[in-house]
Amino acid sequence: MAPIEEEDRPRRAPRFQPMVFDGWDVAQLREYIEALQTEISRAEAAIGARDAQRAAAEAFFRKG
Repeated sequence: MAPIEEEDRPRRAPRFQPMVFDGWDVAQLREYIEALQTEISRAEAAIGARDAQRAAAEAFFRKG
């Protein structure tokens, strides 16, 4: 049996590490919020794609 390559192993989601906002000005905070909102939108789109794929598979196998 071949050893499992590092890239073949399932990846765990990195744990969220809260930022320390000391010394950040308002513009930096707004930029950070914008980046987070963009990332949240990407994650929500990925969830939607997986939900659609699951629903299509369920519909396909139900038709039997």
